Amino acid sequence: MKRTGKAKKHKTDTTANEVKQTTGNKKKCKSTTAAYEDDSVLSEQADGSTSVSVDGSDSSDDSGSLSRHSDSDNVSGYESDKTSPSDDQNVVFADFEFFDPKQDDFHGLKSLLTTYCDGEEWDLNGFIDIILAQTTVGTVVKTDEDCLFGVITAINLARYKDQRCIMELRDFLLHKSFEKAEAVQLNALWEKHPRDVGLLVCERVVNLPFELIPPLYDGLFDEVSWAVEDEPTQELRDSFRFKHYVLLTRVYQTISKECRVAKTQKKKRKKVSLRNGDDQNDDKGELVYIKPEDEIFHQLSSWSFTFPVDADYLATHELEDVKPMRLLMAIKVEKIQTFRSQLKALIDES
Repeated sequence: MKRTGKAKKHKTDTTANEVKQTTGNKKKCKSTTAAYEDDSVLSEQADGSTSVSVDGSDSSDDSGSLSRHSDSDNVSGYESDKTSPSDDQNVVFADFEFFDPKQDDFHGLKSLLTTYCDGEEWDLNGFIDIILAQTTVGTVVKTDEDCLFGVITAINLARYKDQRCIMELRDFLLHKSFEKAEAVQLNALWEKHPRDVGLLVCERVVNLPFELIPPLYDGLFDEVSWAVEDEPTQELRDSFRFKHYVLLTRVYQTISKECRVAKTQKKKRKKVSLRNGDDQNDDKGELVYIKPEDEIFHQLSSWSFTFPVDADYLATHELEDVKPMRLLMAIKVEKIQTFRSQLKALIDES
């Protein structure tokens, strides 16, 4: 967070949230309820997200712990990772810190963003380079051990429209919106008004303590506001005057018993997978949000559409009762304050 030229420190615990100005070059978010084990590893979930996998037999009743967690076991994704004395897991307290992106974060970001386009060949390295170069707006989440757990940023589509990664991402999304009513709106934003659009990217391990999420979003939207005033050139200041945010995220869609039976019979006749864009049954299942804030965004969005995860990727990560989906949505900037209020209220209720 750049307004004073110093980092901002967010200290969170089970009883209070404090925001303090500190010296240094990082934004520190310390959570006494967040935990992970020293020998934990990042593992890929069924939807392509990552989580911290923990082995052990100790227990804890702290509500913000990073724990052994699989989306296939808890498809709601954002259920509180509350533990009990009977839970078979080790919990170790950890400090989470908010940093400006830097070059050393390249490989950590690549791990988080590998499935952003569902295995499509695109310029992911170039996309990461944009995130790393834009330190005015954007944050990465780490522990004291420098392990990267999340990233959030907002990228102006017009500013980077000639970058190969942005062109390929545009083509990917336009292809997925083919024959959808929302394709017109997507094309209008991306092609006709890209200067007004911020691509909101928020990727993190699936069981990152949820109490860290409101300050993460608050920091992003505050940085956008500050950049409009503090960037050194008019062109840069204007590049953060967003009117819309576009967000690509992961969700699940429930599968009815009838659909599962039909699907099994279809596989017996011929081994085929869902075609890209073949979402004629999208309206027959309920969406399950992996990240709780996505449900708020979806309710506030001006338009949205879902599409199946890439067929080849889905074939090796298929679940019985739900299927991984992508959700693309557009949110007007006027709705952001409502989003921030509802996100805080959701934390208070949990």
